[in-house]
Amino acid sequence: MKHPEYILTLSCIDQRGIVHRVSGFLSDHGCNIIDSAQFGDAQSQTFFMRVHFSSEDATTTDVALRSAFAELAATMQMNWQLHDAFKKPRVLLMVSKIGHCLNDLLFRYKSGLLPVEIPAIVSNHTDFYQLAASYNIPFHHLPLAAGASPEAKQQQEQRVLELISANEVDLVVLARYMQILSPSMCEALRGRAINIHHSFLPSFKGAKPYYQAHERGVKLIGATAHFVTGDLDEGPIVEQDVERVDHAMNPETLTAIGRDVECVVLARAVKWFVEHRILLNGHKTVVFK
Repeated sequence: MKHPEYILTLSCIDQRGIVHRVSGFLSDHGCNIIDSAQFGDAQSQTFFMRVHFSSEDATTTDVALRSAFAELAATMQMNWQLHDAFKKPRVLLMVSKIGHCLNDLLFRYKSGLLPVEIPAIVSNHTDFYQLAASYNIPFHHLPLAAGASPEAKQQQEQRVLELISANEVDLVVLARYMQILSPSMCEALRGRAINIHHSFLPSFKGAKPYYQAHERGVKLIGATAHFVTGDLDEGPIVEQDVERVDHAMNPETLTAIGRDVECVVLARAVKWFVEHRILLNGHKTVVFK
């Protein structure tokens, strides 16, 4: 018999006895811990924890487990979430005219390397509708021209939000979606939208970062996956990686090298999110790998 499995994530003011009380609660309710990780941030005085466990007492229902833990969490002022470990999160992908990250994520999804469901792909261009069709994923063309009016942008974003709601989306991935989201859209997607930026932030924010890097003669280029916020390229960083370059390379070569890094960095960030390994810590993140 396969027992239900859950992933509990929590954060609270750091204090004595948190691990003891959580593990004791799970034991008292017929649960067995499969793996656990925790971190205490001395600067913010905040404690973070992720626990993967199985519920081995058939008399303990999902509702009862959540209700009972809510009582414990209230006594310790915890922010917490309890996830069904067997449920695949639903991810909506957004893309414009550069498709390497989209293609990589779709391959990982189809190969079973990325435990997600992808109910929709959204783009402001039509370039990748055939790619979406080859994976049997609905493709939604929601055009938004350069210099579009605030009203047109609002209408387009409202249609995106309707798709997110209708498809019960857990995570939105900007896989080189080259439109700046409005502040209201960023707020609506707070903590559940990840962007890939083609530079090693905080260096070279904004447009054409590989060209900026070439102008500065850098010896390392990189990519950054971060949560989307109203401040462009300033959201909490989830993952980064770099690749060494040299003086003989032109901006086009840097771009080609960087695209491989972008794919890997974004895929890691998405996988960690859907495995419930990322917790927000102010403007930073805690990532339990």
